[in-house]
Amino acid sequence: MKSRFFNYKVALLLVAIASLLASCQQRKFHIDGTITNATDSVLYFENMALDGIVTIDSVILKADGKFSFSGDANDAPEFYRLRIDRQIINLSVDSTETISVKAEYPQMSMRYDVEGSDNCKKIRELSLLQYELQARINSVVADPSLGVESSRDSIMSLIDAHKHRVTIDYIYREPMKAYAYFALFQYVSVGDAYMMIFDPRRSPDDVKTFAAVATNWDANYPDALRTQNLHNIAIESMRDKRIVDRRKDGLVIDADKFEEVNLIDIELTDNKGNLRRLTDLKGKVVLLDFHQFGKEGSAERIMLLRDIYNKYHERGFEIFQVAVGTEEHFWKTQTAALPWISVRDANGAASNAYLAPAPAIPCSYLIDRNNIVVRGARQMNDIEKEVLSVLN
Repeated sequence: MKSRFFNYKVALLLVAIASLLASCQQRKFHIDGTITNATDSVLYFENMALDGIVTIDSVILKADGKFSFSGDANDAPEFYRLRIDRQIINLSVDSTETISVKAEYPQMSMRYDVEGSDNCKKIRELSLLQYELQARINSVVADPSLGVESSRDSIMSLIDAHKHRVTIDYIYREPMKAYAYFALFQYVSVGDAYMMIFDPRRSPDDVKTFAAVATNWDANYPDALRTQNLHNIAIESMRDKRIVDRRKDGLVIDADKFEEVNLIDIELTDNKGNLRRLTDLKGKVVLLDFHQFGKEGSAERIMLLRDIYNKYHERGFEIFQVAVGTEEHFWKTQTAALPWISVRDANGAASNAYLAPAPAIPCSYLIDRNNIVVRGARQMNDIEKEVLSVLN
């Protein structure tokens, strides 16, 4: 009897060990595939870390071109690449995916397919668009009929058209995704100089684009180093822009006086004629609500918000409601009796970074007392429950 009990305990222990091992294995990601025409070439598997490129593993390819790499899964998206000499395939890994790559050397940067990751497929599309842009820039640089100024204008026109497409079709479509982050850091070469396609130091619109991704990564991956990196880039660029603007007006401002927040500010006039800024509400829990008055379900949503506002306003809760696509007189009539902040964005331009990734209007974002967006539009299924979780 004792022997049978002992065997039973041993069996339980073995099951526990097996479960533990299985659990550990589930925290791995795998990248495999084939690269043809690359016999005896060294294939490197590298991590594109924030502080530099780190080689994780390498393999000398045989005639069949097969390879397999693995690594520890992360809690947030991370970026890797496969490299033979200067030919590179960029990849992202969200967690414990198995990603398969089929490529052809020596043009594997452009001739490859990837399965197992929608992010990696989008990164492939972005890479091909980058190569296409680079080819067009090279043609402009090589054109002897163009002077320096004409060449520069043509190149900037190509870059601006590329940025518009990537912003709408990729970055603002899903700014919380790895491929949106990847798009922000693509670059091209112009002659002997390298140039970031999205450069928040040069363009106010690019500041907004960085901030849009930063806002969504803050909501989804608040503890990730890449989130903090995005946050710092956006804030530093906003700060630099304000300093430049003030200096143009003859004023000098201490950069340290700027508050570092992760949300994109909205500055609009309210229904009483007062200029209201979203960031002025720091210290309160804020529901940033985008609304279209007169739309089906509008009245019911206003009643819901009024109930939540009445319950929690005295505890430091505020609503910053932005009317979009609503005629001015009608908006003023509809909001005259509302107790919260009501502003109007006639064409959505001031709030584009929030509206682009939103599933539909109406939609809301929840901001904590430190001006940090803690819930995105896609996470606000139960507004009152989310408000309470931040107030408590």
